[in-house]
Amino acid sequence: METARVFFGITAALSMPWGTGWQRTRPWLTVSFVALYGAYTIAPYAHEPKPWSAFVTAVLLAYGSVLLYRQAATPSSGFSITLPLTAGSSSTRRAGAVLLSVAVLLSLWTAGGTTVTLGSDLLHSDRAAIFLSALLLAVFGGGTLAQAATAPVCAEVDSMPDGPEKTKALDFMSGSKNIGLLERGLLFVFIAAGQPEAAALVLAAKSLARVPTNDHGKHASEYFLIGTLASVIASLAMGMAARSAVGLPVL
Repeated sequence: METARVFFGITAALSMPWGTGWQRTRPWLTVSFVALYGAYTIAPYAHEPKPWSAFVTAVLLAYGSVLLYRQAATPSSGFSITLPLTAGSSSTRRAGAVLLSVAVLLSLWTAGGTTVTLGSDLLHSDRAAIFLSALLLAVFGGGTLAQAATAPVCAEVDSMPDGPEKTKALDFMSGSKNIGLLERGLLFVFIAAGQPEAAALVLAAKSLARVPTNDHGKHASEYFLIGTLASVIASLAMGMAARSAVGLPVL
C-alpha cells in the first residue's frame, strides 16, 4: 500500500501542473503544488528514506521543468529568486537539464529495484503481451480498416465542386482521425476488461457530441456511420480475441 500511495501520489502531483501547462505560465505555483501534494502523499511514511527520495525527485523534476521551459515572458509572481546557474536563458536551460538529470538518477535509486522487477514481470508476461498487441491492432489496424471503409465516401466528397456543402463535410471529417484513435482505444479497453456496457456508453457519448447534422450533408453522415462501425468491429474483434487467447470468456 505504501508503494502504491507514493507512486500514484507523486505521479499525480507532477501530472496536474504539467497537464495544465503551469510549468510555462505559473512556474512557482507548479513547484509549490508539487511540494505540497508530495508532502501530503508521503506524510504517513515520513520516517522512511525512500518516500523522501521520491518527494525530492518530484520537486527536482518540477523545478527542472520550470527552468527548462522558462521563457522571457513568463509571468512573475511578484518576487524573484536567483539561484546558481540560473542567470540568463542558456544558463537557465542548463540548470533545468542538470536538475532533471539529478532527478532521474535519484528516481533510479529510489525505485530502480521495483521498476526492474515489474519490468521483468511485464516483459515475460504472455497475458500483458497479448493485450498490448491486441490494443495496437485495434487502434491502428482498426484505423486502416476505417480508412478503407470510408474511402469511397471521401472520394465522393473530393470530387464534389467547391461550395458550402463540400466545406462543411470536410470540416466534419477533419478531426476524425484522432477521435477514432481514442474511440478504438477506449472501446478495446472496456471490452478487454469485460465491460461491454461501458463500451456502449462510449458510443453513446460520441453520438451525442459528434453526430452530424443536416448542415453537414449526407456524406458526413455516411462517413460517421461507416467509420464508427469499422471502429466497433475492430475493437470488438480484438478485445474478444485477446480475452479468448488468455482463457477468459469472450465477453
